[in-house]
Formats: sequence, structure tokens, C-alpha cells
Amino acid sequence: MTDSLQPAAEPIPHSVWSNPWHNLAFGFGSGTLPKAPGTWGSLVALAFVPLWQMLPGWGYGALIVASMLFGIWLCGKVAQDLGVHDHEGIVWDEFAGIWITFWLVPAGWYWLLLGFVVFRLLDILKPWPISWVDRQVHGGLGIMLDDILAGFAACGLMHIAVSLLG
Repeated sequence: MTDSLQPAAEPIPHSVWSNPWHNLAFGFGSGTLPKAPGTWGSLVALAFVPLWQMLPGWGYGALIVASMLFGIWLCGKVAQDLGVHDHEGIVWDEFAGIWITFWLVPAGWYWLLLGFVVFRLLDILKPWPISWVDRQVHGGLGIMLDDILAGFAACGLMHIAVSLLG
């Protein structure tokens, strides 16, 4: 039974398991997990960060640009396929946002934990201009852009934390 004060979760399309584009957009299935799919997607994306941090800074930066451009297309395509604006299970935007958060941030479990929390707070609370973008920009760009902004804000905060806590 659904609590009348909370909206029912969006149904998970079966195509997540049969269509590779849908599977990617749903974060390899992490977006299908109950309660807070964005958090689950962010956790799965976090697993890739230690690998990306082994790349030179320009390589990690190129990966970020590629994930953003690919994500705009991917999220737009899958949302259109499903006939929705932004299905809560589409979490590729969280993947890109988490990866942005850790660009040029030192490796270490404590930085991973702090960055994860900072990114999730920014993504959930959506301070301005993230909230404005979330409401006003639509399609694949709209799905991606609020998380891209949250990722860059989190990255900036992480660099401040690194300089203060070193």
C-alpha cells in the first residue's frame, strides 16, 4: 500500500533489462532499486572514480566531457522512448555529476565519502541556479544539466576542502 502523502514510485520499464541504451541510462540497473534511485546510481558511479583518477587530468576531463555529451543524447532518447520527461530511474545524470565532483581531487576513501555526500546534498537540495535549471530546461539537456551543475559545484567545494584539510 502506498502512503497517500508520498507519490507512488514510477514503474520500472522492462526495457531496462533488454535494451542496452535503457540499461545504461538506468545506471546498469541501479536506477531500478527502491527508494532514492539517484543515491543508488551515485554509489554505482562512485565505484568508477578510483579508475578515472588514475587517468591524467586531461584524460579525466575528456571522459567528463564525453559522459556529459553522451548523457544528453542518452537521457533524452530514453525519456522519449518511455514517454516521460525525466523518469526517476534514469541515473546517467548522477554518473556524470559524481564523475565531475572528483575531477582533479586527490584519491582517498575520505575524499570519496565527502564528495559523495556533498554531491548528493547539492543534487537533492538543488540550490539556485540548479533548481531553476531543473524546472526550466527540458529534454536530455534538462535531465543532465542540473546534475552537471551540482557536480561542478561539488567539485569546487571539494577543492576548497582539499586546500583546507589537505
